[in-house]
Amino acid sequence: MKLSVFMGAVSQGLLWSILAIGVYITYKILDYADLTTEGSYPLGAAVAARFILGGMDPFFATILSMLTGMLAGLVTGILNTKLKIPSLLSGILSMTGLYSINLRVMGKANLPLLRQDTIITRVTSLGFETDTAVIIVGVVSVLAVILILWWFFGTEKGFAIRATGDNSNMIRALGVNTNSMVILGLVISNGLIALSGGIMAQYNGYADVGMGTGTIVIGLASVIIGEVLFGNTSILRSLFAVVLGSILYRIIIAFVLSKGLVPNDLKLLSSILLAVCLSLPLVKEKLSNFVDSIHKNKSREGEASA
Repeated sequence: MKLSVFMGAVSQGLLWSILAIGVYITYKILDYADLTTEGSYPLGAAVAARFILGGMDPFFATILSMLTGMLAGLVTGILNTKLKIPSLLSGILSMTGLYSINLRVMGKANLPLLRQDTIITRVTSLGFETDTAVIIVGVVSVLAVILILWWFFGTEKGFAIRATGDNSNMIRALGVNTNSMVILGLVISNGLIALSGGIMAQYNGYADVGMGTGTIVIGLASVIIGEVLFGNTSILRSLFAVVLGSILYRIIIAFVLSKGLVPNDLKLLSSILLAVCLSLPLVKEKLSNFVDSIHKNKSREGEASA
């Protein structure tokens, strides 16, 4: 793999890792199957692109993209907790509605950002190459997100969200409003997902209404790869593991593409990779049981011969 391809994979992995952290919050911490991801990601891109084209400072446009994503998460949370619509269906409803909203925001299916002032061009104007600039933006953004979440999940509210995902009945018995915790978790998650979309739109140079397709698979693959390879013994370790998982995922994709994979098959490859990653814990358990049984048989044979 060429160095330029590797650098590109790392830079994309950093930007995608913000989305993966958002997926981690719902999938791992809240134990909530949220499909709003595929709508809130392009929402962030659409809002950032629209306001940048309107002359807004790219930093403020990026923050605004995150805030709109938080609103999307709020809607999903209300549908689920207040209207008692199942979590999976709540996400589907939000995702479907956001498709039309994203078209309304952009005015058309695709908004180009060529020759526009973005957070990427702000860094390249300092003398950095594009890939280096993206890595700088990615590292700063990811570190800021991780440090804020690490602090937040150490607070009373953060512990309540974690407890809601672990054992909602127990935390409810302690007087915590679990519905509010679910809503808060969805708001934070979709805010990060939209933030990722807003930054990626500036990196790609466009926002597209269909760019959210398959994002949930990419996010889950990053979470699972990070958890399996790097562990999840603490919140801080888990967050860094998700980032490393996202980077490794993009490196795998870049490597396979460099070997001649047709880009049209990327979604299929992502699904297969996710299926393999999800099955790894079971494979490790089976392998561990097999090794234990061998050791037990050997010990029994040794006792019998003695």
